[in-house]
Amino acid sequence: MDVGESTSEEAMTSATRAVARAEAAQYCSMLAFRDAEEARISRLDGSMRQLVERSAIPMSIGQAMGLSENQVWSRLAIADRMVAHAPSCWAAFRDGIIDAARVREISTGLDRLERESSWALLDEKALAYATTHTTAELRAWVKRFVTRIEPDEALDRAEKARDQRYVSLHHLEDGMSWLSAYLPSHQAAAVMKRLDRAARVPVDEDDQRTLPQRTADLYVSWLTHGETTAEPTVTGDVAVTIEADVLTGLVHGHAESSDGEWSVPASWILEDLDPDETFWHRIITDPVHGNTLAHDYVGRFAPETLAKAIRFRDGVCRAPGCRVPADRCDLDHREPWPTGPTNGDNMWALCRRHHSMKGHDVLRWILPTGREVAA
Repeated sequence: MDVGESTSEEAMTSATRAVARAEAAQYCSMLAFRDAEEARISRLDGSMRQLVERSAIPMSIGQAMGLSENQVWSRLAIADRMVAHAPSCWAAFRDGIIDAARVREISTGLDRLERESSWALLDEKALAYATTHTTAELRAWVKRFVTRIEPDEALDRAEKARDQRYVSLHHLEDGMSWLSAYLPSHQAAAVMKRLDRAARVPVDEDDQRTLPQRTADLYVSWLTHGETTAEPTVTGDVAVTIEADVLTGLVHGHAESSDGEWSVPASWILEDLDPDETFWHRIITDPVHGNTLAHDYVGRFAPETLAKAIRFRDGVCRAPGCRVPADRCDLDHREPWPTGPTNGDNMWALCRRHHSMKGHDVLRWILPTGREVAA
């Protein structure tokens, strides 16, 4: 049948909601069967018989629906959580407004929250978001919601999870293996960003390797031999947003990646960072409206755009009378890093000789402001 665009869109929406209602009906039928079986089993004589009969419930459901026992347990847990703590979202699911995939993401958030008030707020906020965004967007939103609404609990979980970090090796067929690492998210993001950027830098025009192949080869090279002359040294850029009251320590909170895919306790961003390898961009936001208040680089070396701006601004070495061009100079921190920040106000161009003299406290001069410069 030839239908217009409007009719076609309405038909697709109607079909999508019908699928969601069917998914909800499956969940409801599983709950009804389980509850009926629980009621029947509770009337049986003998605790051992009750235990055996009860253990057969997921198998019966699985056989009827073509699911494994683990899948049945998972769906029942999701349904119980939604019925108990997110009645609005559950009702929307039964009406076909949201589907099973979105319900799973909301249930995951409920499972990570501890307080009844947080469950109620998630039920309210998630429904409005889920109806206008994709499942992937909802997943990222739920992660952010959990860390923001219960920051103290999120911080405690993060610290416990970080204690479990590890690397594992699993050998497969065809001469291949999986090398996996369970790492804090900000460190994993920095590793992957650096690998990706380095893999995209052309080395040889005859190189026929794909990007994934180059990335894998770099990974092996860096882990087994460190930096090699055959591959370029490339840094990575990673940006996180931190609310101003979190940064000042007034409240507990997390630093969130710019794409919203991960978050870590804000204090972690300043721990164990290698300034020679990663540029950390810290975006400070207003906790009320989310407006950007400041942009800092959390690291020793200036990113390329800042370095170019400083060299353009200074033109030559800033030591009195020195005419070495700025593009042949080091970028020095007036107030030494990490006490002094990596920004335009605290950095200037110094040739290698004057940089070394200043660093050894044998070169001093008076700025036009009257302030004495020394190491």
